[in-house]
Amino acid sequence: MCGIVGYIGNKSASDIILAGLKALEYRGYDSAGIALLDKQAHGHLLKQVGRVDGLALLLQESQLPLASIAIGHTRWATHGKPSILNAHPHANQEQTIFVVHNGIIENYVELSEGLQKHGYSFVSDTDTEVIPHLIDFYYRELHDFEKAFEKALGDLSGAYAIAAINAYEPEKLFVARLSSPLVLGEGKDEYIVASDPTAIMAHTKQVIFLQDNEVAVITPKGYALRDLKARQKVLRQAERLDYDIDQIALGTFPHFMLKEIFEAPQTIRLASAGRTNIDTHSVKLGGLEGVAEQLQHIDRIVIVACGTASYAGMIGEYLIEELAGIPVEVQIGSEFKYRKEPFSRGTALIAVSQSGETADTIAAVKKAQQYGALCLGVVNAVGSTVARMTDAGVYCHAGTEQAVASTKAFIAQVVVLLQIGLMLGRGKSPLYNDLLREIEALPDKAETVLKLASSIKKLAGKYKNYKDFLFIGRRYAYPTALEGTLKLKECALIHAEGYAAGEMKHGPLSLIDESFPTFALAGDGPMYAKTCANIEEIKTRGGPVIVIATEGNRTIKKVVDDVIYIPKTLEQTEPILMAIVMQLFAYYMAIGKGFNVDRPRNLAKSVTVE
Repeated sequence: MCGIVGYIGNKSASDIILAGLKALEYRGYDSAGIALLDKQAHGHLLKQVGRVDGLALLLQESQLPLASIAIGHTRWATHGKPSILNAHPHANQEQTIFVVHNGIIENYVELSEGLQKHGYSFVSDTDTEVIPHLIDFYYRELHDFEKAFEKALGDLSGAYAIAAINAYEPEKLFVARLSSPLVLGEGKDEYIVASDPTAIMAHTKQVIFLQDNEVAVITPKGYALRDLKARQKVLRQAERLDYDIDQIALGTFPHFMLKEIFEAPQTIRLASAGRTNIDTHSVKLGGLEGVAEQLQHIDRIVIVACGTASYAGMIGEYLIEELAGIPVEVQIGSEFKYRKEPFSRGTALIAVSQSGETADTIAAVKKAQQYGALCLGVVNAVGSTVARMTDAGVYCHAGTEQAVASTKAFIAQVVVLLQIGLMLGRGKSPLYNDLLREIEALPDKAETVLKLASSIKKLAGKYKNYKDFLFIGRRYAYPTALEGTLKLKECALIHAEGYAAGEMKHGPLSLIDESFPTFALAGDGPMYAKTCANIEEIKTRGGPVIVIATEGNRTIKKVVDDVIYIPKTLEQTEPILMAIVMQLFAYYMAIGKGFNVDRPRNLAKSVTVE
């Protein structure tokens, strides 16, 4: 969601802020702004609605003086519509204190009412504006910015990552974190703070991840880190980011989404490299070795995730139950944290998240930890909050995902969950060796699917004007169908519903007519015949049907309107190949309708607030 970048050092702060905000554009936003302090400690504030390029032009036209300290922000509207007044940074009335903030201040109404009684006036509709006024209120009392900053933080309820600069101590950058990500990059006589390592990696790979309730006071020469809850100093060594800056370059692709779809074969290889080996008949997940003893006593697993990750989790549910014989249930993070269900020590939680910063998933982990449950992570972003707070886990190694709609991360999550199922089953499943072989074969089969891109593009052109879609499948194909609907909704802005194919007669069949196409997933698994019967029900009522089928199946072509063939694979790995087809379909549908496929409207890459 919203992006924060702050800088203090020996370079042009505005240039680094703008570059950082550009790097964070993939998160989704509606406005952008920057605040800086010149050498005379005078504050300058620029904000605008729209893209970071517009802010860069505004900054150029304004010809502001050079500055060595600044903060910047890309906002995704929560409180108040997108506008210049609601854009960050926000300031106190004298514009001597400037603040950027990610998260939600839950008690901002109460705080603002109290401040108004002391003569403070508010110009925006945001919850954030209360922060600079509150700091100002305490600064007038204490005449010490660090103490005023910390006292203001003590009054805030909710979630926040905050960066602040001020004219009273212009040589210091102040930051704080509670339930919203914040990372500090360490350079030579300079520091960069950001809500995402993506904004930092062009300058340094040495980073410090702030934890909840921590505040840092940063100068060009160093920083002091404190835990406000424990009331003590924190000493933490910088760690090295394992990021490749080339991953965030488009190369020859027109859009990041297409680039990331075409990275599927590499994604599968990276997610399984060094982990599965058919020659030794082994599955080795180093990230879980430290909890191997505990895993032997697990009698129930709860997978918690949101959005695309929840559909990967549903496929993981089928896999772990079939391969390991352990009962599994999947819960959406936003619901899980409010449920009152029993949660024993024999239950393990697996948190699945691309970013590792999803607020609801983080809350789910915290809840499970209160029960003393073993908490595992399946995360793509190295060093993210979920990765650091869980007991153990497995990285997806999909690399940076720039497009808002997740593609390769979904595939990596399914591969990792398959490996977890194989590991927990300890070789007992009759499918064990077949699946080990299939994991090795999958990258080449994914390459074969990608060669269908031009024909899928033509198919998208045929169907782009339809307003509704139904996606159906059975067993492993059912959650895969749900993921297909999400991609079409996210990218092409088309209403789509996903159903278990066997549920057609329980309601959805009433919607079917010639204007309501169905996307059916009908691989050569044990449920193929039953899925075909459901397709017949739809065709009888005049509904157009597109089918993903297995190579060599000529019978299905006589029944449906269009067929996309994928290579023969096991039922348990069909979701990976089918997902690539549906990702390409959604991509070309969006492009055909002229939409910004990398930045769908109203959506953000990392949902860090509830």
